[in-house]
Amino acid sequence: MLISLVIALVASAIVTQIAVFSTTIYLHRTATHMALTMHPAVEWVFKCCLWLTTGLSTKEWVAVHRKHHAFTDKEGDPHSPLLEGFWKVQLGNVFYYAREIRKTDVVARYARDIEEGWWDRHVFDRGLVGLLAGTALLCAAIGPWWGLLAAGLHAIMYVFVLSSSINGLCHHSGYRNFDNTATNIRSLALLTGGEGLHNNHHGYPRSPKFSFKPSELDPAWPLIRLLIALGLAKPSKTIHEIAA
Repeated sequence: MLISLVIALVASAIVTQIAVFSTTIYLHRTATHMALTMHPAVEWVFKCCLWLTTGLSTKEWVAVHRKHHAFTDKEGDPHSPLLEGFWKVQLGNVFYYAREIRKTDVVARYARDIEEGWWDRHVFDRGLVGLLAGTALLCAAIGPWWGLLAAGLHAIMYVFVLSSSINGLCHHSGYRNFDNTATNIRSLALLTGGEGLHNNHHGYPRSPKFSFKPSELDPAWPLIRLLIALGLAKPSKTIHEIAA
């Protein structure tokens, strides 16, 4: 039983990191800010990973995040802890996200440039189907009950801890390199593929690299550099090139 529990915990951690890296590299840096241009096959892999691990819609995520940048910590920000209160955003970020999608025209206004192909319209836009498929794969790999445990732990970590902390904690605590209301938290960056370097990102949103100081680590950057070296991605100027 102990071995099965350890396997479930490891499986959950792996799935969560797949979701995290797919979110930061594809959804955030590529689709939202166009800091990267990727080969279509690589985009498909990231979209498939997101479909199986999060069920997120590219257009919806892009739209909400772009609006966040347009109204950062001001009236109109979908999830500002400075406006709504820290704990409301930290614990309820997913509900603010859903409310923005449901009650506004945010997708039509902020994601009109996002093109959807056959796979998007017929497969990847069916988020619940993706989550069920991903959970079924976990259950087939490590057993039904342990698979459900791994899927549940992943959902809690991704939705209520890691994603919420970017929009909550990283607009509440931490340090700043640049003059904006977001903050950097180095330890959180290690768990979120670099997303915890949120002040740097808000300072230079078109940079495909989030780290600025030598003491800051952006875990997604080595993978991005590998994709660039293989000719599978083309970057915009990095934070150092822009700030120079």
